[in-house]
This record gives sequence, C-alpha cells and structure tokens, in this order.
Amino acid sequence: MSAVVGIEQAAEEFDLKPLDDAIDNESQEVKKKKKKKKKKKKPGSAEGDPTETPEAQETKDEDVEGVAKKEEQVNGEGETEQGEGKKKRRRKKKSAKQQTDPPTIPISELFQNKSYPVGEECDYPPDKDGCTAEWRRTSEEKKAMNASYEEMWADFRQAAETHRQVRSYVQGFIKPGLTMIEICEKLEQASRNLINENKLEAGLAFPTGCSLNNCAAHYTPNAGDKTVLSYDDVCKIDFGTHINGRIIDCAFTVSFNPKYDKLLEAVKDATNTGIRNAGIDVRLCDVGAAIQEVMESYEVELDGKTYQVRPIRNLSGHSIGQYRIHAGKTVPIVKGGDQTRMEEGEVFAIETFGSTGKGYVHDDMDCSHYMKNFDLANQHVPLRLPRAKRLLHLINENFGTLAFCRRWIDRLGESKYLMALKNLCDTGVVDAYPPLCDVKGCYTAQFEHTILMRPNCKEVVSRGDDY
Repeated sequence: MSAVVGIEQAAEEFDLKPLDDAIDNESQEVKKKKKKKKKKKKPGSAEGDPTETPEAQETKDEDVEGVAKKEEQVNGEGETEQGEGKKKRRRKKKSAKQQTDPPTIPISELFQNKSYPVGEECDYPPDKDGCTAEWRRTSEEKKAMNASYEEMWADFRQAAETHRQVRSYVQGFIKPGLTMIEICEKLEQASRNLINENKLEAGLAFPTGCSLNNCAAHYTPNAGDKTVLSYDDVCKIDFGTHINGRIIDCAFTVSFNPKYDKLLEAVKDATNTGIRNAGIDVRLCDVGAAIQEVMESYEVELDGKTYQVRPIRNLSGHSIGQYRIHAGKTVPIVKGGDQTRMEEGEVFAIETFGSTGKGYVHDDMDCSHYMKNFDLANQHVPLRLPRAKRLLHLINENFGTLAFCRRWIDRLGESKYLMALKNLCDTGVVDAYPPLCDVKGCYTAQFEHTILMRPNCKEVVSRGDDY
C-alpha cells in the first residue's frame, strides 16, 4: 500500500493528469518528463532516481524501512540484510524480574552479568598530616588494581544484596509473639533461596544470632528452645552470607518499645563513626577511641533511671578472610589496645556493642555456635570415636571452616551426635562459642557493617536504606 501512495504523490507533484485526458492535450514538456520517469534504476540499486522529487524519494525510503522492520519482526534472530553483509539488531531486554514475597528468587537471576549493586563508596579519611586520599580515585594505577579484584568484589556484592533483601524481609515480619526458632528458620530459608545455597560455594556464613536483652552475641536457639520474642525485648539480628567464602557480616537491633530508641541510636552512631574513621594505614586503636567517645556521649532513661551507654570492651570488630570470619585483626570499640594498621585490600567488619550494664560480657547459657579451628583445618588429628569421624566429615563437606550450629546439623539428618561434637571440641578440632552476656537486667544493642578497603576507595558493601 505504501508504494502506491508514493507514486500518487509523485504524480501530484508533477501535476500529471489521468491517461484518458493526456491523449488529446498532453504538452510536449509533459511527454519529456514521462520519458525521463521511465528511466528508473532497477530495485536493489545503491542510489535512488536523481529525477525524482525529494518528497517522492523520501516516501520510498520510508517504504524500505517499513519492509525492513517487518522482516526483522519475522526473523527470530533479529537480523536484516544490508548489501552483502548482515547486521544483527539486539532485541529489547525483557523487564527485570521482581523479587517475590517472601523472597525466593536467587540474586544471581535478578542481576545479569554479575552487575550487583555497589555499596556506599567513601574516600579514605585524611592522614595525620591532613592530606586527603582523593588522589586514589583518579590514580590510574589504583583503578587498574581495583579492576583486577573485580571478580572478588562481585562475590561480596552478591552476598551483600542477599543480606539486604533478607533483612528487609525480616524487618517486615518480625514481631512480638514469634518464637526465636520461627524467626531464625524463616530468615535462614530466605537466605538459602536468595544466595542459591550450594554447600561451600554459596550459603550462610554463620548461624543467625538473635541474642536478647543482656545477651549480646552468639545466641541462636537449639532444637526444643521455646523462647518467645516479647514487646519489651531488645533483639540483635546478626547473620552472614557468602559467595565462594567471601563473607558479609552485618547486624542490626530490633526493639518495639520506644524507650530503647536512644540505646539503638547510640550504637548505630558509634558504628558509623567507626566506618568513617576506618582507612588504609589507620591504627586500629584510633578507630576504637573514636567509637568509644561517640557511644559514651549518649544516655538512655529506662523506668525512671538514667544510664550512660557503655561500649562492651571485650567485644570488637574484626578482619575477614576467605572462609574465615575472624582473620586475625581486631577493631576495638574502646581506646587503647592494638596499634596495628589497616591495610589496602583487607576486609573488615565494623561492629559495635552498647550496654546499660557493666560493658563486659562472659560465657552463659547453652552453647549453640561452633566452628572448626582454622589453624587445624589442613592437619590430621587422630580421632577414636567413629561417630566423631563421621561428624567431622559432615562438617568438612557442608561448613568447612565456617561457623555452624546444632540446628544445622539436625537439618542434615544427624541425630545423637552431641557426644561426638564434644569429642571434636575436646581434641581442639572444633571450637565452641557460647552466648556472651552482660549482667542480668541490662540491655545491649549491636550494629555492624562489612567494609572493603579497595585500592581507590572504601566501600561499605553491606550498606542499605535501612542502616
């Protein structure tokens, strides 16, 4: 149809009359034009007819484009021919998948080509002479070094995006009346779905901590634990995810009674202070001093009594290695202590704990957290009990040197393993990590983020809209 329209338009441009009228009164000039018009090039020639008007040529060009578009729609590969060669045209990308509620779609399917969200990027703090580190962003050498680690950064970012989406889900459903086991199992199932769990390649980095009130860390319910979350509880949600052993260690605190708001605010501010002060060549003790100063500037009033928020001095942040949650360096949350410096390429968990109690924790309650001794990971330790050998094989296959809990062993179908687990602890192959508690009656809070000490900048990889 469009080709016919083009001829009629050309005819109107030259004021040509129908053939019946042209027999009697057609002028000589019109006859010449007709002869010229018959000398068109065959279809498929590279150039159009030079005698055609611009309007007619434009109409024909539009017709050719229309045919090409139709051919492209018919061709499943999206190809069109131009002269001798072929040019491929990409189809429009399908709309990105949307996460379900509860979350079930793996993060790897939501983001193509490992293009996972980058965390908060910050410049390193000025050095002791006041010189800034902005030069790192523009340095070609640092850019090249950063690019060489891109595959590793992608692993961290995938684990971090999993953490963000899971904790958003948890913050939506957690409420008084739920048992601690219900909370942990829902959180862990969502994490397994999103991380696309595959034994040591991807999964949970350590058991879900849900420590309550005076218990600051390392509590997760064992089978049969009937503890219920209440309105007046302060609950620390601490869980980790990993891809290829690249661990995200990140935590937040949940409370329902607004009287604890100042306690949570103090600890969150202290954690952000630690993050701001962390940097390449920064002394760990200086980070701790800054954290303590901020945390102790807060007070909280509980039931008519005012408490200064105290940092828990025997808890700290730490460096993170591949398949190793505590890689050797500690980031104190009080002044004094280790003068070791942070280094380029390292990964740190900046975590702070605040308390209305003494600010010192001790072992208490039944143990639930265990982890294989990293230093003995490649050494042979003689074991007498066949059950202990069997349990160690299960640990090596499913957890490696990552932390685990008794619920996870139950989940794998093991039973009557407590004696074997004790034997592994007694021989030093596995270490036990009991819950850590301040004095009874006090309240503790925790916030934590994982930071990457990249060559060109500092990335708070676990940062989200929530904290």
